[in-house]
Amino acid sequence: MYAFTYERPGSTAEAARLAGSGAKLLAGGQTLLASLKLRLANPAGLADLAGITELAGIRRDGQTVVIGAMTRHATVATNADVLSRIPALADLAGHIGDKQVRAMGTLGGSVANNDPAACYPSAVLALGASIETDRRTIAADDFFTGMFSTALAEDEIITAIRFPIPTRAAYVKFKQPASRFAMVGVFVAQFGSGVRLAVTGGGNGVFRHAGLEAALAKAFTPEAVAGVSIDAGDMNGDIHGSAAYRANLVGVMARRAVAKALG
Repeated sequence: MYAFTYERPGSTAEAARLAGSGAKLLAGGQTLLASLKLRLANPAGLADLAGITELAGIRRDGQTVVIGAMTRHATVATNADVLSRIPALADLAGHIGDKQVRAMGTLGGSVANNDPAACYPSAVLALGASIETDRRTIAADDFFTGMFSTALAEDEIITAIRFPIPTRAAYVKFKQPASRFAMVGVFVAQFGSGVRLAVTGGGNGVFRHAGLEAALAKAFTPEAVAGVSIDAGDMNGDIHGSAAYRANLVGVMARRAVAKALG
């Protein structure tokens, strides 16, 4: 690693001040620490958010579940409000990485990093969540802007994410066996107003699929999506799977997610 300063702010305001001075925000550290070890990142300082109690916690607020940015994956997976109101989100959190990752990784860190194969962004986008920061609220549809890219300013801090409670929802992923990231993951959510479906792992970032959503709005069944064409031109290809393979996986995972949501 390169030399850097380390600070542990006690409030969001203090963390924002440090970030404004050039410090890199440290949440769970699953990506940042690895980047430091590989000398792919060289921040002058780190501001560890772990000591800011106001950034963690889960609460029910009307027809939404609000989860603090520093809430660990393991907590999301076992929280009573999440399990009863959005069990698909608890299920997703309970299958991220391994136990060590779930014990340290955070919701806010995952969403802010926006790895193109991360699980949480698909839940945020499919559920139409709102990302609350220290200065504004950003709709999920406006938040994810590309590979490892979001609408956040360099010194902006996610404080919480507000998830609307769906009628039914499910998440299914085809895991890359070594990393356990999604080669393709599909999160589907049905609301009274319609259906939202988000895909992770397949392309350069999480995205909604209009064709699958339209088919499911007409009939929320696995058969409804069987005939929807998935364009391989929108997919990534690598040593783990070609673009055509991932396009096929999107359809397969979508059918499985709908079947899972229906119970």
